[in-house]
Amino acid sequence: MKIGILTGGGDCPGLNPAIRGAYLRAADFKDEVIGILNGWKGLLEKETISLSLKDIDEITSHGGTILGTTRVNPAKHKENGLKICYENFKALNLDAIIAMGGEDTLGIANKLFSEFNLPIVGVPKTMDNDLSCTDYTFGFDTSVTVAIDALDRLRDTGRSHRRIMVLEVMGRHAGWVALFTAIGAGADWVLIPEIEPDLDKMCKHLIKAKERKGYALVVVSEGIKIKVDKEERLDEFGHMILQKRGVGKIIADEIEKKTGIETRLSVIGHIQRGGPPTLFDRILGLRVGVAAVEFVHQGKFGTMAALVGNKIIPVPLIEASGKLKLVDEYWYNLANILFK
Repeated sequence: MKIGILTGGGDCPGLNPAIRGAYLRAADFKDEVIGILNGWKGLLEKETISLSLKDIDEITSHGGTILGTTRVNPAKHKENGLKICYENFKALNLDAIIAMGGEDTLGIANKLFSEFNLPIVGVPKTMDNDLSCTDYTFGFDTSVTVAIDALDRLRDTGRSHRRIMVLEVMGRHAGWVALFTAIGAGADWVLIPEIEPDLDKMCKHLIKAKERKGYALVVVSEGIKIKVDKEERLDEFGHMILQKRGVGKIIADEIEKKTGIETRLSVIGHIQRGGPPTLFDRILGLRVGVAAVEFVHQGKFGTMAALVGNKIIPVPLIEASGKLKLVDEYWYNLANILFK
């Protein structure tokens, strides 16, 4: 078989292990593996490379993706973009595509499968951990590990200067990164997109924490629902571009105003996306890459390789990409138990 692999949306650690896992399993079947460059843009423009064992030999420890990625939405980027993708799939003589990405990338994969019967299998990738039907996505563990390290360092300076330290982390619709960072690093408060911010309640709690230990730590997800002065632009998938929202600064300013305590902000941004993947993300990336090729050979198209318990199973793309997995009541309540 001739299998195309693409990586779409935001980069994150674990993509290269997933590519490697897919290539090595495909080699067992004597498949030819074609890398489609820069996400769906590469399929729209027939930008491809032929992958070899040499290309993937040493990429397990590398962040990012050797295939490149974009946030191009073929349905919006070009007229009849989805049809062009299908026609190019045929022109490249591909037998199947493995699409690695989050809700947007896999949403396009589902459309190509449902509307054109394109033989496609998805691999869940997002540092936000917000894809349904899978317990975890690779990229999440690494991003939280980086954020926890940052908050641990902020604790040192907060303690030394008797300050409140605010850390803004990524998270558009779901607050998993912020929540796990706050729980894992022992923060005093967390603000996530799923819960309306109660700034008065937060500030009263931070005053108590500051009185007890001399400092306090707050984690803020960039996608929290709060009024911003700047006009919010949208990308091709209709999502607001979060880069310049500046919610961390808004929160830090409000804390200082309401508490009278010196408050400092740190935004780690894209640092969360880079660097070597953690062991968990390396293993998960390899496993779902291997499974995706197996699903191709089993004819299980229109599915995604999902981690459920400790097994990788095929789940329908329409279910995986149709609804986001948001922070639920259990996890938010757990965090609040830990805020004292």
